[in-house]
Amino acid sequence: MKKAFTMLELVMVIVVIGILAAVVIPRTGSNKLAEAAVQVISHIRYTQHLAMIDDKFDSTTGSEWYKKRWIIRFKKDLVYAGAYVPNGTYSDEWAYSVFSDTSKDRNPNLSEMAINPLNHDQYLSGGYNNTLHLEDPRSMKMLRLGSSYNISDISFGGGCRSTTKYVHFDYLGRPMNSINNNLAYEADPGGYPRLLTTACTITLNSSEGIIVIAIEPETGYAHIL
Repeated sequence: MKKAFTMLELVMVIVVIGILAAVVIPRTGSNKLAEAAVQVISHIRYTQHLAMIDDKFDSTTGSEWYKKRWIIRFKKDLVYAGAYVPNGTYSDEWAYSVFSDTSKDRNPNLSEMAINPLNHDQYLSGGYNNTLHLEDPRSMKMLRLGSSYNISDISFGGGCRSTTKYVHFDYLGRPMNSINNNLAYEADPGGYPRLLTTACTITLNSSEGIIVIAIEPETGYAHIL
């Protein structure tokens, strides 16, 4: 004889499913802080990739050829003083850009910026002062960490200078931005990168909490701590 579920049993099953949904759904929902960290790590690795396939050594440009290495740079309070006036205000906006500093002034122009490998009509930049305004369709909204992921602050530490929020890579993929001037790879006094001797940490802050990204010396391996 076939047994059927009683109304009480069906109600109990529905209640249990409701409880499980209430517990599981918030944990599998969107976590903007984690998404931002994964994206930043991906672009750190892409910067390293560009550096390894595009060696900037050039004996014809003198002793400062190394300043042209590929770099990922984070910047806040972006402004644009050109003819275009953005509709929004970005006084607290964090964004980052990937570029090769061929002009050797640590600020990119459009010819120096990396192209978005997924959309060749865009630059790998969330916008940069007086170069690429944040509302230009050629910039990438997802690289504007403030408005896209609610990132309120970014701090550097460990083997990286706290006041210099960029990381270069050499042709071997080694990260550079050491605070130890006694172990200088380059003798340039202007604060250009030196080989990391300890892991560089990049801390992303938001209302959801903090996530710390580490870039290991020598290998340049980027990961979440």
